[in-house]
Amino acid sequence: MTQESERPERFAGHRHAQRIPEPDAIEPGSPAPWAALTPSSRIGLSLDVVTSRLQRAGRLLSANPLPAAPGVGFIVADAEPTPIVQRSAVLVALFEESRETHVILTRRSTSLRVHGGEIALPGGRCEPDESPVETALREAREEVGLVPSLVTPLAWLSPMVSFAANASIWPIVGVLAARPDLVVNPDEVESVFSVALTDLVADGAFVEERWRRSLHRPGADEEGFFSIYFFRVPDDIVWGATARVLTELLALVTGAPWLPT
Repeated sequence: MTQESERPERFAGHRHAQRIPEPDAIEPGSPAPWAALTPSSRIGLSLDVVTSRLQRAGRLLSANPLPAAPGVGFIVADAEPTPIVQRSAVLVALFEESRETHVILTRRSTSLRVHGGEIALPGGRCEPDESPVETALREAREEVGLVPSLVTPLAWLSPMVSFAANASIWPIVGVLAARPDLVVNPDEVESVFSVALTDLVADGAFVEERWRRSLHRPGADEEGFFSIYFFRVPDDIVWGATARVLTELLALVTGAPWLPT
C-alpha cells in the first residue's frame, strides 16, 4: 500500500487544470481488461464491430429495455447520508473515420462548481418527464450543439451511481453517420474533441487504481478499497464515472472480460 508521503507524481504531463482527489490510501490496480489481447484485436473497431458486440452483449435498445435505476435509496458514503434520488444520463456519441470508431468527449468549463475542468461525456440531469435517451440527446444539444436528429440511439451501458453527484446515471450509446459540426456552450463546456476507441485500448492508455477512504464506500472490498479508472488522452486524463463508462464500452467491444466494481 502506498501512503501519501511515499507517492510518486501521478499522471504527469497533462496541461489542463483539473483536480484529481487524493484518497487516504492508494494501491495499484489490475491491468487493462484487454491487456492480454493481441494488437490486431485492438484495431479495426468500426461501427459495425461495435454494434455487433453490443448486440451480442444484449445491450441494443431495439431488443432490450433500459435497466431499472441503480441504487435508489442508496446511502452516499462520501457526504452526509442521503438517498440517491436524482436521475441523469450521458450520451456516448460514436462516429466512424478510416474504419475506426471515435467517441465524443468534452472538457467541462473550469467555472462550474462541480467537476469543473474535467473530461466528460455530454449529459446531465433528467427532467421529471424525460427518459434517459431524451435527456442524453437534449443535454448533448445544449452542451455542444449536437442536433438530435443526427443521432441514432443504439444501446445502453450499465447504469451506475455517482456518489459525488448523488445521482443515478444511464449511459446511452448513440451513433452518427459522420463527424458532426459542434459548437460548445461556454457556460458549460470549454472544448469538445474526439478520441478513437483503438487509442483508448492501446498499451499504456488505461490505468486502474484502488482507493481507500476513511468513510466506507458502498461496493468497497473487505479492506475498504474500491477501483477507480483512468485513461491517458492527449494532454489530459479521463477519470471517474466517465472512465468507468468507457471501460465497460471497451470491454464489450473488444470482448475482454471485465466485472464492474
